[in-house]
Amino acid sequence: MTKHRCAWVSNDPLYQAYHDDEWGVPQHDARMLWEMLMLEGFQAGLSWITVLKKREAFREAFKGFDPAKVARFSEKDVERLMADPGIIRARAKIEATIAGAKIYVEMRKRGEDFADFCWSFTDGKVIKGDGKTFPTQTPLSEQISKELKRRGFKFVGPTIVYAWMQAVGIVNDHATRCFRRNA
Repeated sequence: MTKHRCAWVSNDPLYQAYHDDEWGVPQHDARMLWEMLMLEGFQAGLSWITVLKKREAFREAFKGFDPAKVARFSEKDVERLMADPGIIRARAKIEATIAGAKIYVEMRKRGEDFADFCWSFTDGKVIKGDGKTFPTQTPLSEQISKELKRRGFKFVGPTIVYAWMQAVGIVNDHATRCFRRNA
């Protein structure tokens, strides 16, 4: 029996596993939500499979995406990351990730949980797309993008934010025939 997947999924086993096990699954772990937002920022201008293939190297380079550790990165760390062939070496994206870690840590110091913040825009509920049309951004992704930018996050335009919302399951955009749609 053939599994019907979303049309964007290639035959790459890594991509299929990502789609089958992770994409669109509601994520409530604050650190993981932040990691995925940062990775979506690295994806800007590239394909997601590029990031996916480098994800383990990213995790190693960014100390497991532990925001407290990344927030303490210095210019020396930026240079180390710029020399790391395992990741996407874009200075602006690296610096945005470090700044994003600092914002995450400041939110936590103020008693604001990043997961609660992320899910507050939908009252903790998953938005289910119609499974037939697949926008690249929505009024909600524009709203979240504006709030993230207001807080100082970078590489969080409405298209990146919408892709992140899909990835972390805030939006279920699996196609109607996809076996994951009602999972």
